[in-house]
Amino acid sequence: MSIPSKQIVNLMGSVCCAGMMAFALYSQYVLLLNPCPLCTLQRITVITLGVTFLVAAIHSPQKIASRIYAVLSVLVAALGVAVAGWHVHLQNLPADEVPSCGPGLEYMLGNFPLKDVFGMVLKGSGECAEVSWRFLGLTMPTWVVISMICLATVATWNNLRR
Repeated sequence: MSIPSKQIVNLMGSVCCAGMMAFALYSQYVLLLNPCPLCTLQRITVITLGVTFLVAAIHSPQKIASRIYAVLSVLVAALGVAVAGWHVHLQNLPADEVPSCGPGLEYMLGNFPLKDVFGMVLKGSGECAEVSWRFLGLTMPTWVVISMICLATVATWNNLRR
């Protein structure tokens, strides 16, 4: 059995990210689990990582460009892990330490400068601490952390191999 080409593995990484987004949208529109601001940031990192995988698959890079895709993938995945990790932290705070609920993301984007919006979103709010879904005992942001680490590992291995 041979190892699939770099293009195929990058395409599979992109498909994994698309699957994650499909589940996020299913959760939102079928299970009626509205995303909090941190969930929205996680979605952005998943989409960005998926696009990185897709561009790498289409480009079929050699040597230096392949290394650039590996580094870019790790940076995007690390950002996703950081945001999802903070989300997991908020979900595990004692009830008396949970931040109060703030305005929704749409309101913040319409009424505050972008740098202030990022600060408010990253601080988190009470809605971000809410756990409304679990699979195998793990929350959705925990699965995002696991998925991003796995995808970063695959991107690094795939794009740095000969």
